[in-house]
Formats: sequence, structure tokens, C-alpha cells
Amino acid sequence: MAENNEFIREVDEDYRRDQIAKIWKRYNALIITGAILLVAGVGGYNYWRHAERTRAEAASEQFDRANRLAKDGKAEEADRDFAAIRAEAPGGYALLARFRLAAEAAKRDAAAGAQAYDGLANDTGIGDSLRDLARLRAALLRLDGTDPNPALTSLQGLAAPTNAFRHTAREMLGLTALKRGDIEGAGRWFDQISADAETPQGLRQRVEVYEALVAGGPVTVTEAKPENAAPPPPITR
Repeated sequence: MAENNEFIREVDEDYRRDQIAKIWKRYNALIITGAILLVAGVGGYNYWRHAERTRAEAASEQFDRANRLAKDGKAEEADRDFAAIRAEAPGGYALLARFRLAAEAAKRDAAAGAQAYDGLANDTGIGDSLRDLARLRAALLRLDGTDPNPALTSLQGLAAPTNAFRHTAREMLGLTALKRGDIEGAGRWFDQISADAETPQGLRQRVEVYEALVAGGPVTVTEAKPENAAPPPPITR
């Protein structure tokens, strides 16, 4: 019985070897090609990762250099470097460079800076939170312009309960209303800040001051006249 089992096993092994030999003979070119493609794919992926890491490191150095140039007041050189990063660097650094270019433009011209932020806010290729950040900065730049109403409308949208930038938007809306003498409107925005459990502590402390101003009501400033003022000296000819 044992001899029969051994014989059967040997037959099975011979059969498998014959099958493998036939498969190799028939498909050896495909097998070799597949192996080559696999090795090439792994090598290509590793090369791509190395190239991306090298680009990211170069972009990081260039971004730091551009920041130093901007800090030193060398705006033209900083803009040149940020523009190069925007055009050539990996996605993350390119996006940071766009924000920095907008910020640098705003230092020189609020309207130009706001337009640059508009471009970011309207770019559907970036995340919603970054688009909202660009929208917030554009609105803040326009608040003191000749027509602040579009900025106020934008801030009202950002003041929604789930928006990440609602705290800043509500504060600016409240302060703008206070500045205009709209005490009731200012109070509503400050109340929203106070009622929000996620309001930062620093803003919560500032709101206490704002609410005290609201409680005091509108203030009318009149020209002060000194009492018992001496009459003007006579005119002599």
C-alpha cells in the first residue's frame, strides 16, 4: 500500500512538472515582460517619491527665503520667489505662495489684495476652509472701503454657526454696527459670540467690553464750549 502511494505521488509530481513546463514554454515571454514591468514600476514609484521629496525640500527652502525677504522689506524679490513657488512647487507650497502673494499685495494696495483673495475664494480646486479664509481676508480688506456692503454680506455668510471663521466674522460685524451707531445690531452679534460655547477665551473677554458699550447706548458728541469765556479783544485801527 505504501509503495502504491509513493508511486502515485511521483506520478503527480511528474505531471505538475510537465504542466509547469508547458505553461512556461507557452507564456514565458509574458511572464518575463510582467516581471520586468513590475520591477520597473517599483523603481519608478521609488524614483517619483524621491523626486517629490527633493522638490518639497527645495520649495521649503525657497519659501523660507521668500518669507525672510518679505520681512526685510524686499517686496519685489519676495514676490518673485513666491511667484516661482506658485508656478513650480508641489501643490501645498504653491497654495501657500498664493496666500502670501495676496497678503503682500494687500500691504501695498488693499483693493489689489482683496482681488487676489477673491481668486483663492473662487478656486473650487482648494478646500472649503481655505476658500472661506480667503473670503474672510478679502472682506476685512474691503470693510474700510467706499462701499463696505459687499464685505458685510460676505461676513454675514461666514458668521454661520458651523463656519470655522464665525468668531472673527461676528466680531467684525458687531464692531462695524457699533461704529455706525447701530446699537441693536451690534448687540445681536455680540450676543451670538457670548452664546457660542466654542468662542475663544480672548474674544469672550473682549465681548464683555463691547457689551458694556452697547449697554451704554448711543453717544452723541457735541462741541465743548468753555464757561465764562472772556470776550474777544477789541479791534483797534
